[in-house]
Amino acid sequence: MRVGVLTGGGDCPGLNAALRAIVKQAEKQDGHSLAGFRHGWRGVAEGDLLDLTREHVRNVLPLGGTLLGTSRYHPSDEDGGIDKVLETLRSERIEALICLGGDGTIGAAARLSERGVRIVCVPKTIDNDVAGTDRSIGFDTAVAIATEAIDRVHTTAESHDRVMVVEVMGHRSGWIAISAGIAGGADWILVPEAPFSLEEMCSAIRHRHRSHASYSIVVVAEGARSRPDGPEFGAPTGSSGSTVAGAIGERITAEIAERTGFETRLTVLGHIQRGGTPTASDRLLASRLGLAAADAVGEISDSAMTALVGDEVKLVPLEEVAGRVKAVPRELLRTGFCLV
Repeated sequence: MRVGVLTGGGDCPGLNAALRAIVKQAEKQDGHSLAGFRHGWRGVAEGDLLDLTREHVRNVLPLGGTLLGTSRYHPSDEDGGIDKVLETLRSERIEALICLGGDGTIGAAARLSERGVRIVCVPKTIDNDVAGTDRSIGFDTAVAIATEAIDRVHTTAESHDRVMVVEVMGHRSGWIAISAGIAGGADWILVPEAPFSLEEMCSAIRHRHRSHASYSIVVVAEGARSRPDGPEFGAPTGSSGSTVAGAIGERITAEIAERTGFETRLTVLGHIQRGGTPTASDRLLASRLGLAAADAVGEISDSAMTALVGDEVKLVPLEEVAGRVKAVPRELLRTGFCLV
């Protein structure tokens, strides 16, 4: 079987570990060969590919990024995009696809599955918001990076008696913000799942500074939004539809400074969260999900996604997860809010 492989959407630590597992396991299957498409779905549409072998994945386990390259090209959003993808698959005799990606990549995969393409998806996103899996590749590394940044900001905040605002990624869900906020000992956490009150937050900061502390740490997800009864805060987007980094953080910083009178500074982590060496946990998860995808691609009749469910890697139907967002559960939100 000739199988195509692609990495789509934003890069994240662990993609190369997953590709390594896919290649090594696929070569053990009789008759399997892999075609790696460069730059995600765009590479499929344009026929940009290479034969993917063990030589390509040698020593890539600890490397961040993706050896195949990636892009935010979605064939369903481009004129004739789906037809171009189908034509490449026919001309290159690709019988199935393994797609490593988040919601956009998985959504495109679901549309192609409806056209008869056999697909196995592997969930990856630092946002951890892919439905159907407890954990996505890249999330653990992003939380570790954000937590270290919060730890470092603590010392500056305390030394200068400041309020420090740390903006992290998370447009539709607050997994990074709530997880790193708890792990880093933040004093206030703002996430998309729980619209915030500016006055409530600023009142708590004023009380904290009067009673027992001279500094505060506020962690805000880029997609945090305010309650309907307060000043309107939302997540502004750029021309490509992605969230403008730093925009919500700048507004929160300005409001805190004005309402409390405390010196307030902003740190925007941005793409730092998705770069660099993957943690051991992400390497392990990527290896398990990648191996499962290589095993499944020649066996399934309906498209699916590999997923971590509890302690086991399982296959879930693609149609059940495409287009859905996994929000932060109430228990985890409560933990973060109770510990501020």
